[in-house]
Amino acid sequence: MFKKFFSDFKAFAFKGNVMDMAIGVVIGGAFGKIVSSVVADVIMPAVGILLGGVNFSELKLVLKPEYVNEAGETIAASTLNYGSFIQSFVDFIIIALAIFIFMSAIGKLMKKKEEPAPEPEAPAPSEEVTLLTEIRDLLKSQK
Repeated sequence: MFKKFFSDFKAFAFKGNVMDMAIGVVIGGAFGKIVSSVVADVIMPAVGILLGGVNFSELKLVLKPEYVNEAGETIAASTLNYGSFIQSFVDFIIIALAIFIFMSAIGKLMKKKEEPAPEPEAPAPSEEVTLLTEIRDLLKSQK
């Protein structure tokens, strides 16, 4: 029972589609980190400067300010970090745009591969066949 289970699992795990998917997930994760860095370190600072020096990662709405309890411990403020959300949203838009462009390019390449080759022209009939066709047509016209 276990041998069949493991052989079935091995057949599944090492199929081409599963391995391709695993590679895609790893590359996608790395691509996501690159895009996040581009957004956080290049795009958002530039947008912040254009909007008057706003640092999006620090934008937040304080729901409950920081305070010191009776025991003298400092309790952190409760905040709604909408700047991080804006940054994540821009990350998503850029990743979605990049995937769209990539998939469009692959789709165009696949269409080119799928287009059937033009059918070769039929070879011209030999002189004998042409002559026999003409004779046949003449005989039909005499009837």
